[in-house]
Amino acid sequence: MNTVPLHPQSEKAEPATSVVIVGSGFAAFECARGLTRRLHRARAAEVGVTIVSPVDYLQYTPLLADVAGGLVDPRFVCIPLAGTLRGVRAVRGRVDGVDFDRHTLSLTDPEGRVRTLSWDRLVLTPGSVTRLFDTPGLATHAHGLKSTAEALYLRDHVIEQLELAHVEESEARAGARRTIVVVGASYSGSELTAQLRALADAAAKQIGFDRASVRFVLLDLASHVMPELGQKLGDAAMRVLRSRGIDVRLGTTLKEVHADHVVLSDDSRIDTYTVAWVAGVTPSPLIATLGLETERGRLKVQTDLQVPGHPDVFAAGDAAAVPDLTQPGKNAPPTAQHATRQGKTLARNVAASLGYGERKDYRHSDKGMVVDLGPRYAVANPLGVHLSGYSAKIVARAYHLYALPRLVNRWAVALAYLTDVFFPRTVLSMGFVSGPDAQFAANEVVQLPRAAGAQ
Repeated sequence: MNTVPLHPQSEKAEPATSVVIVGSGFAAFECARGLTRRLHRARAAEVGVTIVSPVDYLQYTPLLADVAGGLVDPRFVCIPLAGTLRGVRAVRGRVDGVDFDRHTLSLTDPEGRVRTLSWDRLVLTPGSVTRLFDTPGLATHAHGLKSTAEALYLRDHVIEQLELAHVEESEARAGARRTIVVVGASYSGSELTAQLRALADAAAKQIGFDRASVRFVLLDLASHVMPELGQKLGDAAMRVLRSRGIDVRLGTTLKEVHADHVVLSDDSRIDTYTVAWVAGVTPSPLIATLGLETERGRLKVQTDLQVPGHPDVFAAGDAAAVPDLTQPGKNAPPTAQHATRQGKTLARNVAASLGYGERKDYRHSDKGMVVDLGPRYAVANPLGVHLSGYSAKIVARAYHLYALPRLVNRWAVALAYLTDVFFPRTVLSMGFVSGPDAQFAANEVVQLPRAAGAQ
């Protein structure tokens, strides 16, 4: 297929030096924002910054469970690139390949046209995608939580199934419609299960059925819930999940997925029309096409986030194996917290590679995690202090309001939190997202053969 170069649609002269950032996640966003600020202070008008992404926003993924639970409007977990990243040229497209010798990359725009883009400095931050296994029926009948479309689909689908169950003539089918299976008891899966439980409780009150008739099953091969938080907080989360009627089954995962039931790894059967897959992520498929050295699928980088052997190429975020200098021999975990900090280091070091400032190695100690478990409860370990209950809830919500990088988004989410305290959740199926739109897409997932001990 012929490709055409992509040029700015502007009367201004094209910058002499081009920095291209691939992706629009936390690392990419912070890199673009920090880099333009540094270049502005240095009056480096000859350097242009371009960000290339299939979407025109940063998605604040820690709040996707709140979107699925009907707590937060999906618009307010997305930060638009235009207007927020001043001085950055945003290009919509999926990067298909990189030519390191010619300093070009190819991308496919939303209309399927293939374009080329030149770069003098390249920042690879394509993020991660849903990790699937070759479980029969998984890709067809399960849905994830990696995008606002998937979160909206889960919300609408759960509400629709509860409404259908309320008028279902068959008791067996009604029970299946009121059964939700979530795979993955990490913080994302646990948050999703807790928020869907709150949504189902609100639906029970609004529609008029017994909340106890809605069954939730949370599966994971791990030996305890949320191993990221340690045994103490994991046990606290387990207690609150079970107190809300959630059937937590550890050491168990899916064997088969069908339209109206699943078969578990212990050969038991659960009749259900709703399966949510929140069992981990893997680096963007782009990384495997680059011909560069990787470590467990993540692109190897130096401590200053430069790609070895390529002084003009940098990488960070979920797709990069970033050495963790606070834990020698280990890599930084693929979390939003680390990606945000890495983006700031990227900005500094890319600017330094252009002659503005000095480089710095990436070093950041994990400040802890917060996990929202629905009404009046959360667990958190800020700075190593273990919190649970309402105090952790306040810390969790305060952290998200602080971390959202745009004032209007903070304001809107704060209002949603306040509304949730005084009023019941609004339960209705908007119908904005159809099933096919929210299915795992070929370019958004990586399917892996099942390995022993894998989730």
